[in-house]
Amino acid sequence: MSIGFRTATTADPGLVRELADAVDTGALDPAAAARLIRADGTLLLHLLEAASLVRERRSGRTVTYSRKVFIPLTNLCRDQCAYCTFVRRPSDPLAHTMTPEEVLAVAEAGSAAGCKEALFSLGDKPELRYAVYRRWLAERGYARTIEYLRDMCALVLERTGLLPHANPGVMSEEDIALLRPVTASMGLMLESSSERLLERGGAHRGCPDKVPAVRLATLEAAGRLRVPFTTGILIGIGETPEERVDALYVIRTLQDRYGHIQEVIVQNFRRKPDIRMRDWPEPTLLEMLRTIAVARLILGTTTAVQAPPNLMPDGYEVYLLAGLDDWGGISPVTRDFINPERAWPHLREVKERTAQLGFQLRERLAVYPDYILRGDEFLDPAVLARVRVLVDPGGLVPPEKELW
Repeated sequence: MSIGFRTATTADPGLVRELADAVDTGALDPAAAARLIRADGTLLLHLLEAASLVRERRSGRTVTYSRKVFIPLTNLCRDQCAYCTFVRRPSDPLAHTMTPEEVLAVAEAGSAAGCKEALFSLGDKPELRYAVYRRWLAERGYARTIEYLRDMCALVLERTGLLPHANPGVMSEEDIALLRPVTASMGLMLESSSERLLERGGAHRGCPDKVPAVRLATLEAAGRLRVPFTTGILIGIGETPEERVDALYVIRTLQDRYGHIQEVIVQNFRRKPDIRMRDWPEPTLLEMLRTIAVARLILGTTTAVQAPPNLMPDGYEVYLLAGLDDWGGISPVTRDFINPERAWPHLREVKERTAQLGFQLRERLAVYPDYILRGDEFLDPAVLARVRVLVDPGGLVPPEKELW
């Protein structure tokens, strides 16, 4: 592979060779990645070109998204991350756990709007911290949140046909097995592999579920159980650029071992007035481009690379120049409850901005085509039957069924 920018006369020849090798082999040398994560000038242009070539080898000029509803099942959580505005304590008037009727109402509204994914997001094991919530569960016949989540996924799947994607936090192998028959996919952001963030003053101080080894155990369990899985990194929470690289290599190692990671999200931290990190600097567009491009080269063609467009509304389309091939879930019905101040862009806008850079936007489901086409290896047979009626032979939603 040759990288041939006319202005590219000052870039380090050794790193340019490493980029060429990464395109040819589908793997980037770790030492090179640690330098490329800080690339600028002509080296940055080389980096973006190499990442784009790898992306085109994986997905051509097609960029995907999922039309979803966001179901925040409970905003109670035993963790207290310094950047989180979603979590509430039971005494907070805004604390809430959704009833089955509320869950179903949101799902039905999504179905009416053409959505096909129900994203369940919730706090991690609040029953381990709050007695009042344990009583709430017990009154309804549950001992654990994961049991309630299982029934709500089943309710949505059976009554609306929306495909649940579950993000309940850290899960054991038994938890994942419980959810597998009623979900199309699951997810857990690694966020970071840096244990420094657990120290005093760190973003993950006092958060037992943010210990990297604990989160990685969930990712491994999902691999053993053949579950299509979403993970990713959260950048700008105190990690160094080199630690971002480390986290991406950890994810690549798991992907090589199990092949179950369908997408890796590169998510940028955004300040909010009611969080401990309200004065923290936010990642720039340049940082996002570097990180997305390095992620693409580390991950190669093994998985999709995604970044949320609502968290960088001015210029998100240039992510496409860095190897991105998925915009994630976008809802025409519900807001982003994790970043409530950041409205989703309208799907017509995303389509137009994607097309301006020469790409075609296509709708996918909560499970990616690669996993649909492999049949019941990755999906429960009952879920697979529901999935197959929604897609074309390539595993994407037929264009005539997309709503703009």
